[in-house]
Amino acid sequence: MAGIERPGPLYQQVAAAIRQGIADGDFPPGSPLPSEAQLIERYQVSRPTVRNAISALRSEGLIEVRHGKGSFVKDAQTPLLTIERTVTRSGKTFAPDPAQWQQAHEPTVYRTTTTDTTGPLLNLGEGEALFGVDRVLTDPATGTRALHRVLIPFATAENAPTLAGAPDTAPEEIYAALTAAGHKLTWSETVRARMPQADERTALELPDATPVIHTLRVTHGTDDQPLILEELRTSGSQAQLSYRITADSPRALRAVRS
Repeated sequence: MAGIERPGPLYQQVAAAIRQGIADGDFPPGSPLPSEAQLIERYQVSRPTVRNAISALRSEGLIEVRHGKGSFVKDAQTPLLTIERTVTRSGKTFAPDPAQWQQAHEPTVYRTTTTDTTGPLLNLGEGEALFGVDRVLTDPATGTRALHRVLIPFATAENAPTLAGAPDTAPEEIYAALTAAGHKLTWSETVRARMPQADERTALELPDATPVIHTLRVTHGTDDQPLILEELRTSGSQAQLSYRITADSPRALRAVRS
């Protein structure tokens, strides 16, 4: 291939060319990339330019560098764990998440306030009082880790006395307590992928350049009133989410704006 001739930083151009080669199948998953010397000759650039291009592709999660062996295209592996995002009920009781999560340690309970992100989800202004409960979960079969957080407004806890005394109640038991308080529950959930913060990378034991899946589930009560907010964060390379889709009437559908 002739040297790079497009405008822009050379290392970005080399990275783009290699990225296109991966997409086109010139460099299949699991295969080694050409050596530094071969890439220098192929693209007619300097060694630092090639190294910067490889570094950029590594940060994107497209390649991995194996000590003493060179750079390899990452395998497009199927996630190890499928998390079923469903809520099941039998009578007055709710079943837990089908995933066989185990708690790494006791939940952390604290008092906090709404932010410009959590406030709108709970239909509250910024700075409103909440109970927060954080859990670190592990799946024993795959070793996948997850961070689970429940945010309970004080008003919700006051109307369900069980929660005021024990906000670290398991989510399925929170649903039962809210139902006993007279609510007919529904749920809404949003999902996004993003790069992890430093503390998330450490807690989830994530390799470099691995995104997190971040879900936000709101439990709604009577008149669609938001009652609690749950967050689940886990590895985007080790887990995938599964949803059961049911038909809904047009009246029940509403736009969600961010």
